[in-house]
Amino acid sequence: MSVLIVVATPQEAEFFGNLGARVVVCGIGAVNAALSTYEAVLEDRPKLILNVGIGGAYPNSGLEMGETACSSAFIYAGLGAQDGEDFLDLEQLGFPLFLDTFNQIPAWDGVGEWSRQLSIRCGEFLTLETVTGNLETLKVLEKRFSDALIEGMEGAGVAHAALKLGIPALEVRGVSNFVGLRDRSSWHIRDALLSCRSVLERGLPLLNTLNTL
Repeated sequence: MSVLIVVATPQEAEFFGNLGARVVVCGIGAVNAALSTYEAVLEDRPKLILNVGIGGAYPNSGLEMGETACSSAFIYAGLGAQDGEDFLDLEQLGFPLFLDTFNQIPAWDGVGEWSRQLSIRCGEFLTLETVTGNLETLKVLEKRFSDALIEGMEGAGVAHAALKLGIPALEVRGVSNFVGLRDRSSWHIRDALLSCRSVLERGLPLLNTLNTL
């Protein structure tokens, strides 16, 4: 089965070669991710699109450093309007992202069984233009998105393009750090990437056994 893997950086791409899937480097951010995904699909249409890489886990998620998780939904966490102390998402503003979809884009509908067979966590992933780096922002996001597992910068962009193209999408990330105060010295990037690759080594062949694609 043909799979497209979209990653943000060349460093991430190095870890996901030789898996039998096409790998595209999109650059940082949701706009780059959406444009690169769209262009890649026009060249060669896959059955499934994966956004893969590292991410920051929310402290309340229960995830451990170096653990890999996958998305049940992609959420544009910052797309909306500030109204005093309140945040108004696209649905509250009355502006659909696409058809009847607002801030939240559902992941591939086979992800529940896929994650169960791989014994990895599955939950909401947030996409932000600015990586969280202080406790005040962390508290706001944890209150607004209490079920969020991981934050990244590209996932919803990949999902947005996939939605318009009618192709299922999924985000898979290894935990390189915990969301909160920014401390690069505490990040475990290589461990997160190795963990993510290990999941894909097991998970890509498994896709052929599921009947949801």
